[in-house]
Amino acid sequence: MANPTAAMLVIGDEILSGRTRDANMYHLAGRLNAHGVDLREVRVVGDEAADIVAALNELRRRWNHVFTSGGIGPTHDDITADCIAEAFGVGIDVRDDARAVLASNYPGGVADLTSARLRMARIPDGASLIDNPVSKAPGFQLENVYVMAGVPSVFEAMVESALPLITGGAPLMSESVRIDKGESDVAEPLALIASTYPSVSIGSYPFQRDGRFGTNIVLRSADRDSLDAATNAVRALAV
Repeated sequence: MANPTAAMLVIGDEILSGRTRDANMYHLAGRLNAHGVDLREVRVVGDEAADIVAALNELRRRWNHVFTSGGIGPTHDDITADCIAEAFGVGIDVRDDARAVLASNYPGGVADLTSARLRMARIPDGASLIDNPVSKAPGFQLENVYVMAGVPSVFEAMVESALPLITGGAPLMSESVRIDKGESDVAEPLALIASTYPSVSIGSYPFQRDGRFGTNIVLRSADRDSLDAATNAVRALAV
């Protein structure tokens, strides 16, 4: 049985402008692979409501799970929660449970919740909270969509809170083989190995070092025996 699939929607003008380098995709891919969920697509959109809604609706219909990153903070351009509500056609407002969780992060409790901070307690109707042990401001889940912060330390903590909610498949294992030959020199035998072991995903990544060409081969599979056999066949190409 095939593993469940996932997509990621990275939200924020700062990513597209190059001011911020996204680290969350790398982390999510590794944690999903270990959990037996195949990350199949990643998109980046700016802080435009129509673009966020359109991308989210397409991704959630195509894949089993969708993870979003960014846009749930206290500022005017943090519009992800509103876009999620619009995409699902539900209302959104400050919710008592989210307010209480958020208040626990401040010395004065509820009294310290300014209007800006209360934006982080606005949750779409029908969503359940995702725990944030770092800064308390919760993420949330609505059907197959998991909405999380963009700050890497907070995003990573929210991923750990969300993973137990997902039934994964067989964890993917990987092997890497370096071959000191050009990619064109190994293309034909590599294609034969790929057809012989269809349960193994084989990627070819050429490099040039000290004036010489080489190829890194990365093999991935949930089947240990097939992965080992395919890896041994690839290693034989290095001889």
